[in-house]
Amino acid sequence: MEKTRKGFVLTTRKTSVITVPKQKFFAIKGQGDPNEADFSKRIGVLYSLAYAVRMMPQSGFTPDGYFKYTVYPLEGVWENSDVFDKASFVYTIMIRQPDFVTVEIFEKAFKNAKTKKPHPFLEKAYFCEIDDGLSVQILHIGDYDNEPASFTKMQEFMDNNGFVRNTSNHREIYLSDVHKIDRSKLKTVLRYSVSKKTK
Repeated sequence: MEKTRKGFVLTTRKTSVITVPKQKFFAIKGQGDPNEADFSKRIGVLYSLAYAVRMMPQSGFTPDGYFKYTVYPLEGVWENSDVFDKASFVYTIMIRQPDFVTVEIFEKAFKNAKTKKPHPFLEKAYFCEIDDGLSVQILHIGDYDNEPASFTKMQEFMDNNGFVRNTSNHREIYLSDVHKIDRSKLKTVLRYSVSKKTK
């Protein structure tokens, strides 16, 4: 695990301000209810790519700068999750990658995944870099459906400290496995990209 990860991923239930550096991701876009099968299939594709990179040395290829690491948690950027109808959700789910990962490494991981675990959604996956910069975040504990209470805390914090959201999107970082833990104990980092209000 990279030493820097804890500083801008893990947090407390108290709203905090952080600056997130540019990060690399394997990502895939989708639309619809995240409780349906397509969402899980997209997640499976991302993990097949992430583990293809993680296991490259065992396959006979060690990328420049490679180091032993734990695959990063799943993340999601949600574009219109304020609406009640989950079927209209638009999202990008992603898994962060270590700094040594390049377009070439992604292409090699893609070929490995396509050979070992082909899937029609694999063609939809892509490599990208994202710079969230100044952000406000909080650790939400509980069911995903109860996130609005944490979003309210974040908005109150921003109102009181002179921050505004850069977009209507928000990022979620899933620190728990929904299949292995009671939903009331799920840990999810909620994050807004923000700017300071101008006078």
